Amino acid sequence: MSLRKDKEKVLGETFDDERIKTFLNYPAPAGVNADYHLLEKAYRGMLGGNFATFVKFFVEAGKDLNAIGPEGKTFLQVVKAHRNGEEYAIALEAAGAK
Repeated sequence: MSLRKDKEKVLGETFDDERIKTFLNYPAPAGVNADYHLLEKAYRGMLGGNFATFVKFFVEAGKDLNAIGPEGKTFLQVVKAHRNGEEYAIALEAAGAK
């Protein structure tokens, strides 16, 4: 499958601070904690270094690092179970997530 030129997948993109802050503005689906959703969205869309910067902005915005997701777990608990989640878990723990 070939993507159109304007739809090429970008891997390893480095975001500037303004781009990272845009991840604070995604509405959550019905029934999902808004803060949990933002963490998940950033995790899925960023490399670890960018995610660490996002977590800083997330906390500064007064968001809840320990928001509970649909499975009854915090995002840190979910990420710790992922094979490649260590860098993300470190960023969350450094900011005070449990």
